[in-house]
Amino acid sequence: MWYTYIIKCSDDTFYTGITTDIDRRLRQHNGEIVWGAKYTRVRQPVELVFQKKFKNRSEASKEERRIKHLSRDQKKELTK
Repeated sequence: MWYTYIIKCSDDTFYTGITTDIDRRLRQHNGEIVWGAKYTRVRQPVELVFQKKFKNRSEASKEERRIKHLSRDQKKELTK
């Protein structure tokens, strides 16, 4: 399974990505293990605020692209 996720950073910004392992990816973004995104490295701690499951990478990537084009207010609404 693939997931599209949104995390909220300590500076109140959002980061959107895809992964096959939400727990591992969140630990990476929080600096507990290597290979977190450069964007989140200086905005720790981060918290998971949204996740959606997909059967393949293509669908997850399409949703990631759609979310990245949303306004901040639309992303906030999505994470409620």
